[in-house]
Amino acid sequence: MVLEVQEIAAVRGERRIFGPLSFSAASGEAMLLVGPNGSGKSTLLRILAGLGRLAEGVVRWNGNDTLADRAAHAALVSYVGHLDAVKPGLTARENLGPNAEAGLAAMALSHLADQPARFFSAGQKRRLALARLACSQAPIWLLDEPTLGLDVASVARFGDLLAKHRAAGGIVLAATHLPLPLPEAKELRLA
Repeated sequence: MVLEVQEIAAVRGERRIFGPLSFSAASGEAMLLVGPNGSGKSTLLRILAGLGRLAEGVVRWNGNDTLADRAAHAALVSYVGHLDAVKPGLTARENLGPNAEAGLAAMALSHLADQPARFFSAGQKRRLALARLACSQAPIWLLDEPTLGLDVASVARFGDLLAKHRAAGGIVLAATHLPLPLPEAKELRLA
């Protein structure tokens, strides 16, 4: 399995945010997107998730244009952005849906499974957002500042989750300003 990004560029208004940019990530690999604020890390992740618009270039999954069929592409990616996308009126279990138990266990939230998310701290909400990854079958994980608000123990649990995904052949692309538990990750620096 290979994700290939070929000569892509992003434009906002009249300004080019990045590009042309090319890289690839194969099964089991991780890539850290690094660079100053405003360099396009979040924009790149949103494009790869099918949520943003390319100005030029192509994104391929196993040779196929991923953005030609956005519905099929959606099944390939799990995206965790800056916002946790947690519904406050739902319990942790209800927020996760099918396979909730795996996600709750992975991020040590089982004891809060039936608690409405509106009572969660910021760190617990972030853990719940990351727990969705354990519930997902998507081979590509796109993560934007995933450890924001997490304590040291939660970062370690998240590292275990990342390691299991990579060991199973999954791919991780993560934008970050802080060290992440992703040993042997490639680095893509955006200026």
